[in-house]
Order: sequence, then structure tokens, then C-alpha cells
Amino acid sequence: MADRLAIAEQMIAYYNAQDADAYVTLMSEDACEASYRGAVLRSGREGVRSGLKAMFAEFPQNRADIVKSYELGEYVVLHETVSRSPDAEPFEVMSIYSFEGDKCSRVEFVR
Repeated sequence: MADRLAIAEQMIAYYNAQDADAYVTLMSEDACEASYRGAVLRSGREGVRSGLKAMFAEFPQNRADIVKSYELGEYVVLHETVSRSPDAEPFEVMSIYSFEGDKCSRVEFVR
């Protein structure tokens, strides 16, 4: 059985390294990122990749730190603190990772 928490933590490590290509390797082909119970922000592995690359270009010092994590069945929830730059006010987000096997199929953000 996949260690989904370890996969989500690796996704954050790739995110912090601003490695969109590695990040999406941990996602299913039709994965998406969305606001919680709302609109899809980035659709498909390629949509996630291009969206992340654009964000990383805009915020080259962007970083997410995991405050607390939970794993239950096919889901991982990460409480994160995100800062766009060292002098920007950080903000908190809850990220809900849904899995299909060992691939993340959806990430929803509560902010």
C-alpha cells in the first residue's frame, strides 16, 4: 500500500524546489488542483505543470511549510504556511490531497 503522506510531503518538497516537472510525476494524468468544493484552478497534469511554472516565475522565492499533516485512507490533509517571498505576509492553507493508488488525483485548497 502506498504511503500517501510521504507522497504528499514529497510533492511539497518538489513545490519548494520549484520543480513543477517532478511535482506532476506524482499526479495522475487527469489530476487537478481546485479550490475546496469549488472551481478547478489547474486541470490535467499539463495544466498543473504550466500553472505552477507561471506561479514560480511570478514568485521565485515562494515556499510552503507543513504545520501539521493527517492521512486517512485515500486522503491526506496538510495544514501549510505559505510565503510568496521573505518580506511578504505568510498565509495559511489546508490542502486536501485525494489519491488513486499511489498517484494524487486532486488537490483542493481551503484558504
